[in-house]
Amino acid sequence: MSVETMMQAADAPRHVLVVDDSRAQRHMVSMQLRRWGYRVSESESGQAALDQCRAQAVDIIVSDWMMPGMTGLDFCREFRALDRESYGYFILLTSKSEKTEIADGLEAGADDFLTKPVASNELRARLRAGERMLAMQAEVLAKNKVIVATLVELQKLYDSLDRDLIEARKLQQTLVRDRVRDYGWSKVSLLLRNSGRVGGDLVGSFSVDDDRIVAYSIDVSGHGVASAMMTARLAGFLTGSSPDQNLAFDKGPDGRHHLLPPETVVERFNRLMLDEIQAEQYFTIAFAVIDRARGLLSLVQAGHPHPILLRADGTMEQIGQGGLPVGLIPGASFERHDLPIGPGDRLVLFSDGFTECPLPSGADFGEDGLAESLRKSARLCGSDLLEAMVWDLSQQAQTDSFPDDVSGVVVDLLPQETGQDPPVSGVAQQSHCLLDG
Repeated sequence: MSVETMMQAADAPRHVLVVDDSRAQRHMVSMQLRRWGYRVSESESGQAALDQCRAQAVDIIVSDWMMPGMTGLDFCREFRALDRESYGYFILLTSKSEKTEIADGLEAGADDFLTKPVASNELRARLRAGERMLAMQAEVLAKNKVIVATLVELQKLYDSLDRDLIEARKLQQTLVRDRVRDYGWSKVSLLLRNSGRVGGDLVGSFSVDDDRIVAYSIDVSGHGVASAMMTARLAGFLTGSSPDQNLAFDKGPDGRHHLLPPETVVERFNRLMLDEIQAEQYFTIAFAVIDRARGLLSLVQAGHPHPILLRADGTMEQIGQGGLPVGLIPGASFERHDLPIGPGDRLVLFSDGFTECPLPSGADFGEDGLAESLRKSARLCGSDLLEAMVWDLSQQAQTDSFPDDVSGVVVDLLPQETGQDPPVSGVAQQSHCLLDG
C-alpha cells in the first residue's frame, strides 16, 4: 500500500465491527455508530467475527466479553494473532470491574473497556480515543514506509558507489603494478594496503640510468576518493616511462633529461600543489636517490616518518629531521641528507599507517615500535620484510583492519658478485638478509 493510499484510507470513515450474541444490543450500538458517521458491520459470535476480520479490514472492534463459544477475551487474543498491516483498536464491553479481570483483558490485547449498559457519550469518547490512536499509528506507518523506501534508494546508491569504488581500487592498484622491481644491482619491493576501498598512499620507484634509481613513499592527507584521485595525479608526475612529465627530471640545453636533486624535486611538488592544483590537501613524502657509482644515498624527508637504513653489518640508522609536509607553506625549503651506501644495505620507507596505528594499550605503534619490529625481522629482505612488518603490526594492534592506509618500500642493494669492483662507499659487505626471489 502506497503512502497516498494509506493517507486516503485514514481520512475515510472508520470501519467498526460490533460483536455481541444479543441482537438487540448489536442493533442499538450499531444505530448509534451509523448516526455518528461510522461504517458498521455486525457479528453474532466471536468465531464469526474472527472470520470477518480475516476477510476484510476492520479499524475498531466493539465486542461483548461474555458470549457462548468463543468469548470476547478469546476473540481478542485470536484477533491480535492475525497478520494485519494496520492496527485494530479493540474495546471490550463488560460488566466485570475486578482489577484481575481487567488485567486479563489488557493481557489479551484489549485497548479499552466499557461497562454495560453502554452510555452513549462514553462510547463516543472511547471511539474518538481509538481514532486518535489509529491516526497516529497510520501516520507512523506512512512515515516508516517513506523511510523504508528512502533506505532502499540509498542502498541502491550505496551499492552503485561501492561498485565504482571497487573498480577505482583496481585502477589504483595498477599504480603499483610491479610489487617487486629488479634493477640488477638492486631490488625494490613495494607494499600498498588501503584501509578502505581506495586510499591516499602511494609508493613507487623508477630507474634513472644504469647506476641510479629513485624510490619514494607518499601519504596524501585525508582518506577516500579525493585522496585516491590525488595519488593518481601525483603518480603521473613520477612516471619513469615519460621523463617529460616526471617532475624529477629537467631537460638540459643538449635536449637530454637530467635528474634534479631530491630537495629541488620536492620544492617543485610544493609549488605545484599551491600554485596549480590548489586543493585542500597536502601530502608527506620520503624521496630517495640511490647512486651505485658514487655509493651515495640522497634523501629528502618532508613530514614523512623517518626513513631507516639497515646496514649490511647489522646496524640501523634513522634518517632525517622530520621536515615540512608538501603543499602547506609557499616557498618552503626541504633539507637533503647524503649518506654512504653500498651492497648489502637496505633502505626502508614507511607511511604513518604503521607509526600511528593505535594499540590496545592506548599508545601508538610509534617509530620505536617500528624500529623494534625491523630488528626482529632484520634477516628478511624485500616483500618478506614488508609482510613480516604488517604481521607484527596486526599482532600488536590485535587486528588486521587498520584505521589508516599502510604502505612501505624496501630497497635492497644486492651483494656484489665475485669479480666485481668493491663498493665506492667502502661499507662492509656482511649481508644479514635472506633475499626473496
